[in-house]
Amino acid sequence: MHPLRQGEIDLLSFVSPDTLIGALIYLALFILSAFILSRALSLTVRKAIAQRDHLDRTTINFLLQLATALIWVLALILYAHLIPALRAIGTALLAGASVASVVIGLAAQSTLGNLVAGLAITIYRPFRLGDTLQVSAPNGTEIGEVSSISLGYTTLRSWDGRLVVIPNSVAASQVTINLNANVSLTPFPLKIQIGISRHANIDAACSQAMALAADTLGQQAVGSCVLTHIDSTMAQLELSFRLSAGTDLASIRSKLLTKLVTGFADDPAWGPTPGPTFC
Repeated sequence: MHPLRQGEIDLLSFVSPDTLIGALIYLALFILSAFILSRALSLTVRKAIAQRDHLDRTTINFLLQLATALIWVLALILYAHLIPALRAIGTALLAGASVASVVIGLAAQSTLGNLVAGLAITIYRPFRLGDTLQVSAPNGTEIGEVSSISLGYTTLRSWDGRLVVIPNSVAASQVTINLNANVSLTPFPLKIQIGISRHANIDAACSQAMALAADTLGQQAVGSCVLTHIDSTMAQLELSFRLSAGTDLASIRSKLLTKLVTGFADDPAWGPTPGPTFC
């Protein structure tokens, strides 16, 4: 046989999917192809979003994640179909596919529920990327901006930088308040605690605190002042407010505290020395 012909046969047998080396070579090729395709799709979509502001980022990002997952699943299926050993194993396991599907479905019902809920969020759009939500968490009420919506989870970033991760099934089923009605103000409920004498006039103290806050921040930025705790000697009030987007929280809070201290300082109605406390 001609040497070139013999070399061609040896090369073909070397890369045959029937051999271990051939199977590994095809595996590397499929992984590389899936990575390049998913990466190209991601770059194309992100470029389109950057150039066209009117596109719905929430829906597009979710569909991008779904398409990426499908690319990898398709690559795995094609690879398994190409390799004879894997094809034989798949045929042998086909008889038990129904039982396996039930078992996998029961084991992954939480994950599948999150995926279906993510699709519902994408279709019905109760909130989008960039919206600010108020949700219930194990430690109480949390407020944050929607930073990502993935196949399984919705992530909020709170005003102090913490990430609040919510399963999509929970985000789709619980009562969620979308606080984006007024986009000129940050909807984060900033709070100042005010301690006064138990025997002081609570309503008058709240009214004065809100008036001082309105004089400092503007009436639109003032939320409420409520009684949150009372004991044998002290009563604690909570003054809530919000700031304009991009405002320096530390400096404004310091300015408001100074205004409250000055406004309450000379009025004996708020109790004996040392008078009201603020934090």
